Amino acid sequence: MALAFEECGLEGEAGAACSEFSQRSCEECLKNVSCLWCYTNNTCIDYPVRSILPSSSLCSLSNARWGVCWINFEALIIAIAVVAGLILLSVAVCCCYCCYCRRRSRSSTDEEEERLAQKREEQRLQSLQRKHERKQKHDKICKKYGLRQDSDNPYSRFENE
Repeated sequence: MALAFEECGLEGEAGAACSEFSQRSCEECLKNVSCLWCYTNNTCIDYPVRSILPSSSLCSLSNARWGVCWINFEALIIAIAVVAGLILLSVAVCCCYCCYCRRRSRSSTDEEEERLAQKREEQRLQSLQRKHERKQKHDKICKKYGLRQDSDNPYSRFENE
């Protein structure tokens, strides 16, 4: 275990308390990820893991440093919030866009199906009309040449004679 800390340049600092790095430098303090550097009084304190944000009695957020020395804790929180907000916003926009496209394609599909059903119905009605016209012509021809047993047809055959 000591070998792993020596490779990272953290020899002897892993078990050290954060208060030992007070009055030194921010970089030395923040080598230990459980430490928080406060620029107000140049102290290195244990990060309050029980609360998400350090209280203002420990150090103000604008003077607190955690992770890196070049960005204060306040700016870090704002940056993380902005990135999280952008991610949520982009997910929401994608969901709304996909729902809109799906509804739009579904409505155009429904319109297309309705138009095709209407066309099929028109074709069916035309087919029935043509069938009726053919039957009328057929009946007229049969009646004309006496192929039908109608009593009012003068050319009907005399079957009983």
